[in-house]
Amino acid sequence: MNIRLTRLIVLIMALVTSGGFLMLYYYLTTDLDNQTFQATEESLVDTAYILAGVVESEITNNTIQTQTLETALTNSHAKSFTAKIYQLNKTQVGTHVYVTDHSGIAIYDSKGNFTGQDMSQFNDVIRAQQDIYAARSSREIENDPSSSVLYIATPIKHQGNTIGTLTVYKSQQDVRPFITSRRKWITLSITMIAVGIIVFTIAVFTWIFRPIGKLTDYANAMTRGERPGPPMLGRGREVNTLGNALTAMRESLDGKSYIENYTQILTHELKSPLAAIRGSAELLQEDMPESQREKFLTNIRNETNRSQRIIDGLLKLSHLEAQSQLIQKSPVNLSKITDQLQDSYTHRLEAKNLNFEIIIPTELEIIGDKNLLLAVIANLLENAIHFAPTKSTITLTAEIIDDETIITLTDQGPGIPDYALPRVFERFYSISKPNSAQKSSGLGLSFVKEAIELHQGTITLENRLTPESGTVACITLP
Repeated sequence: MNIRLTRLIVLIMALVTSGGFLMLYYYLTTDLDNQTFQATEESLVDTAYILAGVVESEITNNTIQTQTLETALTNSHAKSFTAKIYQLNKTQVGTHVYVTDHSGIAIYDSKGNFTGQDMSQFNDVIRAQQDIYAARSSREIENDPSSSVLYIATPIKHQGNTIGTLTVYKSQQDVRPFITSRRKWITLSITMIAVGIIVFTIAVFTWIFRPIGKLTDYANAMTRGERPGPPMLGRGREVNTLGNALTAMRESLDGKSYIENYTQILTHELKSPLAAIRGSAELLQEDMPESQREKFLTNIRNETNRSQRIIDGLLKLSHLEAQSQLIQKSPVNLSKITDQLQDSYTHRLEAKNLNFEIIIPTELEIIGDKNLLLAVIANLLENAIHFAPTKSTITLTAEIIDDETIITLTDQGPGIPDYALPRVFERFYSISKPNSAQKSSGLGLSFVKEAIELHQGTITLENRLTPESGTVACITLP
């Protein structure tokens, strides 16, 4: 839960940071336009007042004279030059001027567009005539924002009276290259920061949270009593150190509890046969008929064999439980090992007149430990032989379904009592076998379950819901 909350917090922080950079990008690009146009406006104000001063110096008889201005502007626009300004190659003058008389009629326009037109309707002329700071921006093409032209006007005065206006104007397209270049750098910088945030977030999730999540699942599986293999954590030094420490701690704790558990189990399970052996041995010291003596000797032999089976079973089971993963793995042909098994159990099957059917594709192979898989099927087959009625059929099948190998062993015996189904895989839990004086060690199915889990598979034991009854053991392997 804490890891999920931390992931959520990191994700929110990444989103908030990204949102902040997007706002910064919007502000910078918008402010870039404003600052560039403000700088242009400032230079146009200076130009307007300088040129107005030139015109005012040539006024005669209260009449505006524009000859000098016309000559200067014509010559400047005719000049060819190259000026490298940042990333802009400027080759001609982009500033133009028009002059109006006291009624707002344009008497001169360096571009030739407004000469003779009534300009008194425009804010630059209106405000300049009122001796107020006069500026306006108008589009040459109504629907095209990039066609805007900036106009700065100043009054032309003579003897304290305004007798006309001078307007300096410049297309915003002239400064657009500065804006475009700067915007590219801003976009590139913000993009690099955004990519860095994304890469950092992915790295955090990949190298920290994902391995920690795997370690959490690993620890939870151990808590549930499972025996998962160490998780693949990648190359991160810190998480691998933590993973190795967790695995070492698990092995240490498992070793202590394992020895204690098995000592208790062995002591408990050997009490009964040892008590029977001791009782029989004490009775044998007394005088008794030979037939009764033979009965007690048989009892000693049976209990000794039972003790041996318990010890052998525990040794095999403990060997499996000590493994966190398969030690030996190779391709195993199921058809071949089941044929081998059939040969080994021929006499047992014939003794009860049992039919053993094997339905396994000859090419079916799985990756695993051949000896373990053989022991698993042998244990299941032995149980089936014990419980199967005479002249019945035991069927072994294997097939691939959805990338999994399904192995089933079916018999036609009495089935498993409902009360026993949940406990069949417990250590030392066994069901009495018909017509058998030999008591089971109760370790066979525990061994089977451990071996299958080492193969990352599962096993179930269920009763057949058919008129023939019987039991179905189903193994699922990847």
